[in-house]
Amino acid sequence: MLARQLHDALAAAGHTVAVAESLTAGRLGAVLADAPGASRTFRGGVIAYATEVKASVLGVDRGLLAGRGAVDRDVARQMAEGVRRLMGATYGLATTGVAGPGTQDGREVGTLFVAVCGPRGTVVDAPHTDGDHDPGTIHRTAVTAALELLRDQLRPPDRDD
Repeated sequence: MLARQLHDALAAAGHTVAVAESLTAGRLGAVLADAPGASRTFRGGVIAYATEVKASVLGVDRGLLAGRGAVDRDVARQMAEGVRRLMGATYGLATTGVAGPGTQDGREVGTLFVAVCGPRGTVVDAPHTDGDHDPGTIHRTAVTAALELLRDQLRPPDRDD
């Protein structure tokens, strides 16, 4: 339902979206592609599961990846910016995080970062899984959070007139 609403809003504005996924490994793109109207606005995506792909394809800074690891707020930001540029989309969405079974780059299971890059800049969020370490729940949380972040960016900015 939300994905369809997003496609309708994107189409009405003449905008497009692309995704860069690590944690969600294609789940976000599948949700967007499965929604009616996807062919009008969904440009495609990159599944950058390997850290090297984040750098070589999406342009994430290698020093950042080496210093902080792939599960990081700034990595999510650069992934979103990179896929937007790579796909020529109005908006880029990105997901990175840890679904387990163990920690990654010193980050606990359930650590998530989602980002959206668009005409108004880049926004990153760190949604919570409420301590749930089920990989399915973590993936669903990341997909939903990314879609909601895009929805929030599609809304007109508040005005203090």
